[in-house]
Amino acid sequence: MDLLPTPSHSTAYAADETFTLAPGTTLEAGPGTEGTARWLRAAVGAATGLPLPSGDRSADGVVRLAVDETVPGGPEAYRITVDPASGVRITGAGPAGVFWGAQTFRQMLGPDAFRRAPLREQAWQVPSGHLSDAPRFGWRGFMLDVARHFMPKDGVLRYLDLMAAHKLNVLHLHLTDDQGWRLEIRRYPELTAKGAWRERTKVGLRESTLWDERPHGGYYTQDDIREIVAYAAERHITVVPEIDIPGHSQAAIAAYPDLGNSDVVDTAALPVLPSWGVNPNVLAPTDEVLRFYENVFTEVLDLFPGKFVHVGGDECPKEQWRESPTAQTRIKELDLEDEDELQSWIIRHFDRWLADRGRRLIGWDEILEGGLAPGAAVSSWRGFAGGIAAAQSGHDVVMCPESHVYLDWRQSDSPDEPVPIAHVRTLEDVYRFEPVPAELTGEEARRVIGTQANLWTEVLDSARVVDYMAFPRLAAFAEVAWSELPAPAERDWAGFEARMTTHYARLDALGVEYRRPQGPLPWQRRPGVVGRPKEGPPPIV
Repeated sequence: MDLLPTPSHSTAYAADETFTLAPGTTLEAGPGTEGTARWLRAAVGAATGLPLPSGDRSADGVVRLAVDETVPGGPEAYRITVDPASGVRITGAGPAGVFWGAQTFRQMLGPDAFRRAPLREQAWQVPSGHLSDAPRFGWRGFMLDVARHFMPKDGVLRYLDLMAAHKLNVLHLHLTDDQGWRLEIRRYPELTAKGAWRERTKVGLRESTLWDERPHGGYYTQDDIREIVAYAAERHITVVPEIDIPGHSQAAIAAYPDLGNSDVVDTAALPVLPSWGVNPNVLAPTDEVLRFYENVFTEVLDLFPGKFVHVGGDECPKEQWRESPTAQTRIKELDLEDEDELQSWIIRHFDRWLADRGRRLIGWDEILEGGLAPGAAVSSWRGFAGGIAAAQSGHDVVMCPESHVYLDWRQSDSPDEPVPIAHVRTLEDVYRFEPVPAELTGEEARRVIGTQANLWTEVLDSARVVDYMAFPRLAAFAEVAWSELPAPAERDWAGFEARMTTHYARLDALGVEYRRPQGPLPWQRRPGVVGRPKEGPPPIV
């Protein structure tokens, strides 16, 4: 069977013996599996045209769902048993395990099971046998940047379905940046009334001289977010919000100028930023700014029930703080060494604030600079060094190095590549990514709680372009995150390519406009150069 991700544990199937789903096949949902039963009827039932009514016995067999905590491998582990006579049994160690088992069962039915309606009358067969599976990592993440280019709610819901199909379980939503604030905060309405809209947009990277003169913007209401979070929870996906501090904050400063360093910059004149790159306009280190963001996070916690809250912390230039009398006074008052420690003081403040409310702070690896808050976790994006340092210091780490799993990086060196950003990272490069560095000892390696692929959208201005950059590389990443794979050089790339042949048919059925293995199709080519590639790729390590 061409399953993806490949099962981490044992499989034993006999292709010559099958169970056939029929109109009379029933669906028996044990306690704790009701959500998966709803999903099966909505997704698989719609694709096959089979009603899958409730029942514990049928002449046409039964699909049984059950929770059994003795299934080894943690709460997301599952087993599937297919008997030609009686039907299918999907057993999970917890409700999430049952759901991931149902995803595998859908793949076993064939690519047409991924359609929204029956394509033709056909026999829906699954091979008989046994399968046991469990994930390698508890955090299997996908970061979607909706701040640079807004993705409407329906698009986010679609990506939650695509994540579920690949057994990814964390959606990291990058909600705020210099170019837009995408979350309704009722106490501060100007964050979306003004901060969610920019007058125009740079086309391409910072070297480009092209502009899209149309205004761009949008935001999620709090009801939108509740719907997204609930939809994700039904699919056993946690949504982690990111509210950037103290850098990447010009949209917030444009809405509320007192948030910026107004003693050195005319913050009242700052717009929502229409271009890209690291930006010098950062938050002021004042008590008033702390109170403002405490109020913001109070509403964020009400909307996002997950354990982690991402605070960014990356790419915070310190020039304004060095020139600001207010910032320099604060450094002296707190007896800090320098501006790096001032940033650390801000991060530590919110680490304590979140911990007091039963949550955990996570930030990009720059939060290591100036000292890391004791309970904080690190998203290691600037290679592996930050994650290694964090793990060796006893901090949890999510590995997401730009050199390997930034899915906005170009996929070939062809001049026809529509978004030629940075260095080439092919499908095979992503497949050979190893999240746990060899430098870590056994105890340190356990601090790597997961891995994540990041998709930044500076030049990804439509759902079609997002699809093109995310897929098929996100499928390769999903296997890395889920499966127990050998060392990168020993991975079965030819076997993965062969399984992808089937998986492309699934993506076709799902309507994903992925990058074809042979390169972009004519309709995917764009005139002109969208971004200027850098010289020479860094080595794969």
